[in-house]
Amino acid sequence: MSNEWPKWVRDDGSVVSCTEKVKVMAENFDELKQIAQDALEDGLLMEVSEAQMREALHKLVDELINPYNKV
Repeated sequence: MSNEWPKWVRDDGSVVSCTEKVKVMAENFDELKQIAQDALEDGLLMEVSEAQMREALHKLVDELINPYNKV
């Protein structure tokens, strides 16, 4: 699967340029995209509303927790 993912940046705006880090991010996002695509297609085959599936996927992302959040 070939995707053009964004340039990854740090909170200070500097670009993450380490080849291995960029490779891991691309692999992670390729996997996430495929899993989300599969879930969407399964829902549609089970006659779930496409709008509801998309809303649920957005909600899932919005509810992810940053375990490294500096308080």
